[in-house]
Amino acid sequence: MAESGSTMREYRTEELAEAAGIPVRTLRFYRERKLLPPPRREGRIAWYDDQHLARLRTIAALLERGHTLGGIAELTAAFEHGRDVGQLGELLGIGWSEETPVRLTPEALADYFEGEVTPENLAASLDLGYLATDGEEIVHVSRRLLDVSSALVGEGVPLAAVLETARRVREHADALAALFTDLISTHLTADTGTGTGTADDPVTRLRPLAKSVVEAELTMAMDRLHQSRTPAPQTPSP
Repeated sequence: MAESGSTMREYRTEELAEAAGIPVRTLRFYRERKLLPPPRREGRIAWYDDQHLARLRTIAALLERGHTLGGIAELTAAFEHGRDVGQLGELLGIGWSEETPVRLTPEALADYFEGEVTPENLAASLDLGYLATDGEEIVHVSRRLLDVSSALVGEGVPLAAVLETARRVREHADALAALFTDLISTHLTADTGTGTGTADDPVTRLRPLAKSVVEAELTMAMDRLHQSRTPAPQTPSP
């Protein structure tokens, strides 16, 4: 294993495969499919670095979410040919999301989460689909989620706890999305559109109403919980 600069770790082929948890033949297959950028070479020795490891974890996360290698190759090619980062959502299968992806250097990501950018937290972020890699840059899928996560970490909440909470919130959010989508689809069948994100699609058109209901209910629920946990003021003795 070699070092490049003060922080960049480098791996031989076998070391990178072991770090990524894949067979060497799989790593070589990804290279042949151009899913990985070329390694640095010293004679006949190929040296990979942490960016290659992050790309492999991105591939694993996308495969886990049901993407094919062909689709992942399209995503990789799109970034390498300069496609606008705003198209990340479409390529990841969230084409009509309102979220704005953000490009970051590894150094900028470290600035957002000082001391918290560990391999474990990076893997969790990749598994959630929050992060993807594009050469030397990292893409976060949502400016809002990035800012909120950074703010929580800035207040002293460990990033690992933030990501675990995000995973649990995702489960509830999926259930709420299904609830409102079923409600709208069942009772507004006269509208045109079939949930494809077009302007005349009732799910798209009424999504702000669902968001308002969820926000109001969450606010009231947090108020009730706070009140239940706050000791009642004691009446002073006469």
